[in-house]
Amino acid sequence: MSLFEDPPPAYEPLASRMRPANLSEFCGQEHVLGEGKPLRAAIEAGQLHSMILWGPPGVGKTTLARMIAALGDIHFQSISAVLSGVADIRAAVKEAQQMRAAGGRKTLLFVDEVHRFNKSQQDAFLPFVEDGTIVLVGATTENPSFELNSALLSRARVYKLRSLEPGAIAGLLRRALQDPRGLSDRSLEVDDETLLALAQAADGDGRRALNLLEIAADLAGDGHIDEDVLAELLTSDHRRFDKGGDVFYEQISALHKAVRGSDPDAAIYWWLRMLDGGCEPHYVCRRLLRMASEDIGNADPRALRIALDAWDAFDRLGSPEGELAISQAVLFLASAAKSNAAYTAHGAALEDVRSGASDDVPVHLRNAATSLLEERGYGAEYQYAHDFPDAFVPGESYFPEALDGRRYYEPVARGLETRIGEKLSQLRALNERAAVRRYPADGTKGLKA
Repeated sequence: MSLFEDPPPAYEPLASRMRPANLSEFCGQEHVLGEGKPLRAAIEAGQLHSMILWGPPGVGKTTLARMIAALGDIHFQSISAVLSGVADIRAAVKEAQQMRAAGGRKTLLFVDEVHRFNKSQQDAFLPFVEDGTIVLVGATTENPSFELNSALLSRARVYKLRSLEPGAIAGLLRRALQDPRGLSDRSLEVDDETLLALAQAADGDGRRALNLLEIAADLAGDGHIDEDVLAELLTSDHRRFDKGGDVFYEQISALHKAVRGSDPDAAIYWWLRMLDGGCEPHYVCRRLLRMASEDIGNADPRALRIALDAWDAFDRLGSPEGELAISQAVLFLASAAKSNAAYTAHGAALEDVRSGASDDVPVHLRNAATSLLEERGYGAEYQYAHDFPDAFVPGESYFPEALDGRRYYEPVARGLETRIGEKLSQLRALNERAAVRRYPADGTKGLKA
């Protein structure tokens, strides 16, 4: 190319070229953009308000913000919370103020990944949202109620955008094949079944679907996108798994609840969904240990050991061989008898520890390590459990006096805890029949009815 020739046009990805120009072209989200829905009515009437668009990647958050600005003839500015700081916010606000002073034109400030701004950065928007300098549109993949300040949330409406259905994505791909902005000049051939398979591989992400279609078009040497092209395209593909985001926590929540609900089929499905999406197996191993104690406990103490063994097996074998051990543990935990008695006892006892007084250890439980302590009666009234039948001293108390008789652990009638519960019932009955409780802080033996 000579110095006097025009440079070739810059490459623009298919997903960018296919951004919808109006609401009728927008893919999905009928629950907020359908006819008669409040957001659509506000956009069409030009009655704009600050909002948070919450949803997974590739569902149209950025596109919707640009469309709102275009349809309302509003100045559009965009910043990313990943790359920007307070100085960038101030610069954007200053530009908005100048636009307003020059001709009264409003500014829509789009903030991508708004949840990544800290509290002070989020607070920087408030006065300018309040006085109408900017219409704030924030995009986030995270739950706004956890990640955004309540002050900011009170000034903006939250709209939840959903993952796109395969049928909607297939329609988007078909339009891209026929639209002059898309691939109509490539004369590509693809049947409906292959197109739907490509849509399903995008896993609800419209941008990803268009990216896959563009790559498939390059792979199809003869212009025909078929099963072979699709297989080559998706060999190393992973489904969406936004580690640390909502999808991540939704899936681990589903796995935990399937285990708790004794559904091994659903449990192994969610574990493998997470694995297929790129989840680090060690994270699931840690969560299985928690489930073994929280939801199974002493109803089947083997669960904790099996969860630990699965972790150890995975460390020794690595992936993919070690993943089977994790699957085995998931199936066992889901099938095991359930009890949250240990979890409940832990929480109740911890509450007493944190909220109660720092009671002294009863004198009869203290160790007389020196002659002086022995003279003061330390351990004098203590009775050695192994000197009694069944290694149990009826009526003995091991609590501080203020907490005597407190119960935290109530075994359930499932699994091994059935037998544990029977045993504890017998011992507690012996305690009830024995009136003596020992609190010899003053060297005496007391009675407690």
